[in-house]
Amino acid sequence: MLTGADFLGRSAILKGMSRPCSHVLPRCVVGLLVCLPVLAQPPAVVDETPVATKHSITLGGKVLNYTATVGQMPLKDTVGNAEAHIFYMAYTLDGVGDVGKRPLTFCFNGGPGSASLWVHIGGMGPRSPKLLPNGSMTPPPYQMKGNPNTWLDKSDLVFIDPVGTGYSRAESTEVARRMNGVTGDIQSVGEFMRMYVTRNARQTSPLFIAGESYGTFRASGLVGYLVDRGIAFNGLILIGTTLNVETIWSRSDDLVYQLEFPTYAADAWYHKRVAADLQKLDVKSFLKEAEGFAMGEYAAALAKGDGLTADERRTIIGKLVRFTGLNAKYVDESNLRWDVAHFTRELLRDRHETIGRLDGRLSGPSSLNTGETAEYDPSNTLITPPFATMFVNYVRDELGYKTDLFYYSLGGGIQPWNWGVQNGFGDTTAALRGAMAKNPYMKVLVIAGYYDLATPYYAAQYTFGHMGLNPAMRKNISWAAYPSGHMLYIDSETNAAMKNDVAGFYDAALPKD
Repeated sequence: MLTGADFLGRSAILKGMSRPCSHVLPRCVVGLLVCLPVLAQPPAVVDETPVATKHSITLGGKVLNYTATVGQMPLKDTVGNAEAHIFYMAYTLDGVGDVGKRPLTFCFNGGPGSASLWVHIGGMGPRSPKLLPNGSMTPPPYQMKGNPNTWLDKSDLVFIDPVGTGYSRAESTEVARRMNGVTGDIQSVGEFMRMYVTRNARQTSPLFIAGESYGTFRASGLVGYLVDRGIAFNGLILIGTTLNVETIWSRSDDLVYQLEFPTYAADAWYHKRVAADLQKLDVKSFLKEAEGFAMGEYAAALAKGDGLTADERRTIIGKLVRFTGLNAKYVDESNLRWDVAHFTRELLRDRHETIGRLDGRLSGPSSLNTGETAEYDPSNTLITPPFATMFVNYVRDELGYKTDLFYYSLGGGIQPWNWGVQNGFGDTTAALRGAMAKNPYMKVLVIAGYYDLATPYYAAQYTFGHMGLNPAMRKNISWAAYPSGHMLYIDSETNAAMKNDVAGFYDAALPKD
């Protein structure tokens, strides 16, 4: 989430396999979730003729004329029969003299099971839904607007819906099962990218990938997979990053609690729940304190386990309360450890509210105040209606692509995800490390939101700090963190700041004449 190409050796992509979704999290959300399988039957005949329309947008007083192309790319087996079709939407700048010098960026979301509409109309594309400044929905009916922070001025953009998401379908359940897994997903998306570059004569264009959430996991696997097939990238943009799922899902390793802790603290700081002296700090200074505590005193206390003395336990509980605002009794009875679903419900329990997993700044009412874990994710429910409604309307009415297929925006279209190996967790750090070694010119930009509990920023820092990269490679990695959540582009101020950083990244990653 392939064709005649041989399967990529799983040991090159994976260290392990995560638990199936029913054992991890019960609902489908944007951030790294395997969604419940409800595979739709594909249409008998798929019209592969792309639909192209002309448009313009004004950025910084300059008019950009562009072509929007919507279509279905066939993925074929070794004898030429279509096994699946991948739905895509491409934006190319008009009037470019030499498209071979124009950057081209492939973009997608994660899930697994999420279509690309979130990064597409949320952050990167030329059109976006009107939202409140913090990213919450406006009252319906919803409206579209020009996106002042589109990436189109820096690069042509191709948004990909992997098989089982959006309008992309496999021709059979067997094919869907093969493509709905780490290896098949990388192969199928990689084959689409190869075909798009070939069909559109973009072999000499500077190439980039931008992925969000599980899309960062996929993107890291793709750069490793494709460099061995002769396709090298200038840049990789990772938004809401996790390359090693163990750092966010394992509950048998105390390290996960330490890596999540700074984000718990950030969410508590945002809602003014931390100790008064800590609340006076700006968020960056506060997080430095939280990070030091997490990897110092907190780590030492967790490592002692039941060997903590009563005095040591009281001391560490007091400090956990200072950083999180949680009740001391709750911290004690949780054995100094809690997961995301419990924290998002507990932090504002006294206000009968739940905070968001994807974005801890956003909160919503809890109808009952007795549940131990969150009943829903406000940062998911507050954005889904305007995105889902306006995307389908945009595709049909503005871009002229007509279909009666259901658009799987966030789950429902994929098979149970195959992580490829047993008794472990998925990990594409080796694939990224290999790609950086084989292509020393590739730059990497890691983007994070402080209030994102789906892919905590400190877990991403830990992963990159333990990849075993050659020192020269580390110079190719840059970081950008913002006071926002997982889908940080929905926040208007953050989206503008991110666009500025991304523009600088493109400039740095492009070859110098």
